Amino acid sequence: MDLKLISALILTIMPVTELRAGLPIAIMYAMEHNIPIIFIFSLIILLNILMIFVIFYLIDTAYKILRHIKFFRKVVGIFLKRFQKKVDKFEKKYETAGFLALVLFVAVPLPGTGAWSGCFISWLLGLDRKKSILAIALGVLIAGIFILFGTLIVNLFF
Repeated sequence: MDLKLISALILTIMPVTELRAGLPIAIMYAMEHNIPIIFIFSLIILLNILMIFVIFYLIDTAYKILRHIKFFRKVVGIFLKRFQKKVDKFEKKYETAGFLALVLFVAVPLPGTGAWSGCFISWLLGLDRKKSILAIALGVLIAGIFILFGTLIVNLFF
């Protein structure tokens, strides 16, 4: 495997960069090596979607470990309880809007708005896990499409 492809895969699983940095590099790699772009695109999207499960696992595990620390339990516990009450009120009124908001947040192709942030927001808000996974995956796909076309357009001019 080429260093460029390995870099693209690593960037895809990292917080902040995710597919926003990994996909353009992978597309350029595919073009240089005559690999079908749809194959590379699918690989990067699938990898980023699979990361959703890993991220939720990491968040859940970290919380289970940290909640045994008295300081963490007090400070974060108070914050989470207050925050959850507000979220419950909002979620009852705007359940569909919350799903759409999560999709759109993850779909924005900017650093810091991908699957990592989407998972953390979902966890923090206590949103339904299955719906969140679907919303985040859909957002990843939309962001990937934007980045794919953006990369191809930029490549045409340069």
